[in-house]
Amino acid sequence: MDTLKIRQPLLYTWLWIIALVTMILGVGYFTFVMVPDKGKPSWDYRPVKSIPSESPYATYQKNPAGQHVSGKESK
Repeated sequence: MDTLKIRQPLLYTWLWIIALVTMILGVGYFTFVMVPDKGKPSWDYRPVKSIPSESPYATYQKNPAGQHVSGKESK
């Protein structure tokens, strides 16, 4: 009689876990099927330059040292 009392809550626990996992996977599959793929985006961000003076919209002169700080390059 004791084993029946232990197994019944364990069965209910696993049924709840399986039901919740099934719901999560079902919502994911539903979203995957219903949301269309619109293909390649229409915008082009292009690579962003790391030095601000290399940007075509920069207000500063290009740094001749080629670094963020002025000075000689170490060899």
